Amino acid sequence: ELTAVSGQLSVRTTPEKFYIEACDDGSEDVLAIDRVSTEMTLTAKRDVPASADSRPICGLMGTIRLVAGMYVVVITKKKKVGDLLGHAVWKALDFDIISYKKTILHLTDNQMQDNKTFLSMINNVLHTDGFYFATDYDLTHTLQRLANTSPEFQEMSLLERADQRFVWNGHLLREFIAQPEVRQNQSPPYYSMSSSCINGKVFEWSIISRRSCFRAGVRYYVRGIDSEGHPANYVETEQIVQFNSAKASFVQTRGSIPFYWSQRPNLKYKPKPQINKTVNHLDGFQRHFDSQIILYGRQVILNLINQKGSEKPLELAFDKMVTNLGNGMIKYIAFDFHKECSRMRWHRLQILLDMVAEMQDEFGYFLVDADGKVLLNQEGVFRSNCMDCLDRTNVIQSMLAQRSLQSQLRRMGVLHTGQQIEEQSDFVKMYKNAWADNADACAKQYAGTGALKTDFTRTGKRTQWGLLMDGWNSMIRYYKNNFSDGFRQDSIDLFLGNYAVDEAVWTTPLHDPKDWKFLTLPIVMVVAFSMCIICLLMAGDTWTETLAYVLFWGSASVVTGGLILFNGLDFVDAPRLVQKEKLD
Repeated sequence: ELTAVSGQLSVRTTPEKFYIEACDDGSEDVLAIDRVSTEMTLTAKRDVPASADSRPICGLMGTIRLVAGMYVVVITKKKKVGDLLGHAVWKALDFDIISYKKTILHLTDNQMQDNKTFLSMINNVLHTDGFYFATDYDLTHTLQRLANTSPEFQEMSLLERADQRFVWNGHLLREFIAQPEVRQNQSPPYYSMSSSCINGKVFEWSIISRRSCFRAGVRYYVRGIDSEGHPANYVETEQIVQFNSAKASFVQTRGSIPFYWSQRPNLKYKPKPQINKTVNHLDGFQRHFDSQIILYGRQVILNLINQKGSEKPLELAFDKMVTNLGNGMIKYIAFDFHKECSRMRWHRLQILLDMVAEMQDEFGYFLVDADGKVLLNQEGVFRSNCMDCLDRTNVIQSMLAQRSLQSQLRRMGVLHTGQQIEEQSDFVKMYKNAWADNADACAKQYAGTGALKTDFTRTGKRTQWGLLMDGWNSMIRYYKNNFSDGFRQDSIDLFLGNYAVDEAVWTTPLHDPKDWKFLTLPIVMVVAFSMCIICLLMAGDTWTETLAYVLFWGSASVVTGGLILFNGLDFVDAPRLVQKEKLD
C-alpha cells in the first residue's frame, strides 16, 4: 500500500538543496530538490558539494505541503519480511519528515500549533502498522493480472503501471511522476509468507491484502460508497502458493455495502445505520460492480450481516438492488452469520461453504506451471462483507481460501488425491494464525483494534477466552470510534490529499470551537454523580433527608447523562478537514 523510491539510498543536505542518491546501483544520477523553489532536477554525483551532510535512508515516500511549507518524507528503518517469487519484500518501520525550510519563525503561534498538529497526523498514518514495499516487484497487482500484461506495460516504471487503488502514497509522489529515471516500488497493508512441508515436499505460501486508498478512512466515518462507486474499507486479498517453480493464486475481495449509507458515532454502543433517502443508489452501485466485473469477472456477493434488527434494512436494500440491476454476472447470497453461529454453533459455517462449493469450483484459481505456461485463470471472485468487512468477513474468507489451497496443493502434487489439509495439524496451525494476523492488520487500520472472532480463525474453535478478548476489543473500539477517530480520519484525508493545506490561507479548519454543552454538561454530570455518592456515604440526620439528597443528585446526574446521550453528535470526536457531505 505504499510506493517508495528505494534501495540503499542516502540523503545529503546543504542549506540550499537535498540530494537523494542511490548507493548500490552504479548510477551517476542524483535527485536534487531545491529547498526554496521546491523544484526537482536530476544532477550528477560529482555536482554534490563535498560539505553536504549525509545520512543513509531506506526509501523516499514523497513530499507533502503543510503550514510551514514543503516536507520530504523518508523511510529510515526497514525489515525484510520474506521473498515473493524471488523478490525481497520489505516492511517500512520508521520514518522521518524533513522540512525544506530551515526555520519556522515566520509562523504565528496559531500557525505553529496547526503545523504541529498536521505533522502528528502524518506521523499517525505512517506509524499505523502495515506499509510494505518491494524494490523490483509490483506488489499492487495479482499474479493473474501480471501474467496477462502487454510488453508496453512491462516497460513502464513501477509507479506508472501500479494499480492506483493500492498506492497509498500516490499523493506524496505526485511531484515524482515527471522523474521516470527514479526507481519506484509498491506495497500492500498486510503481507505474510511462510515455508511449509507436507509429505516431504517443501512449498511456500503467502497472503497479500491490498487496502484501497479510495474512500479510505475509519469505521463509522466512512461507510458505503462514493459517487465513483468506490466502497469503504475495500481490500483485495490474494493467497499465493509456490512449489517447484509452479505458482497458484486465489483472489477474494471485501468492501462496504455498496450504496449510500452512513452510521455516525453518537455515543451509543451501536449507532443506527441510515440509508440516504435523497440519492439514486443504483448509479453508484452499478459503477462499483461494472468495475469489479472488468477487473475480476463474475461476482458472488456473500452478505454476512444480520437479517433482523438495525442491520435488516441494509440487507433488504442490497438484495433489491442486485435484483433491480439484473446483471447475470452477479449472484447474491445472504447468510446471517450471527444467527446461524449463535450459541457457539460455529460448525454451521459449513452450510455456507457447501452452498458456494460449486461456484468456487467454477471460478477456479490462477495456475502457472514450472515453465511459465498459464494452465488456469480465475474466472470470478467472492465479494464478502459484513458491517465493517472485518471480523465475520475474515472468518469466511479464510475458510474459502483453505478450500482453494487444498485443490491447488493436490493439483501441484503436494497433497495426495483424497488427502485433506485438516489432517496436516502443524501446517493448519500456521495457516490459521496467518489469516488471523491478516484480520488484525485490516482491523487495526479501520476500527483501531485487532479483529474479533480470531480465536476461531486461529484454533477452529470459539473459546470463552476469545469471547472475553472480543469484549475487551469492543470496548476499546467504542472509545476510539467515539473519542479519537475524528483525528484518525483527518490524518488519512491529509495523507491521501483529500485535504490540501494552503499556505496562503491563514486559518485552518482545526479550530472548531465547542459550544457550551460540550464544556458544561460533563462537569455537571460528574459533580452531580459525586454528590450522589457523597450523600450515600455521609448519611444525613434522618433517612428521609438522606433519601431526598440522593434522589436529587441522582436525578440530576441521570438527566445530564440523558442530555449528553441525546446530543451525542456534539460530544464525539468528528473529522474537521473534510466537509460533511464528502463523508456522506
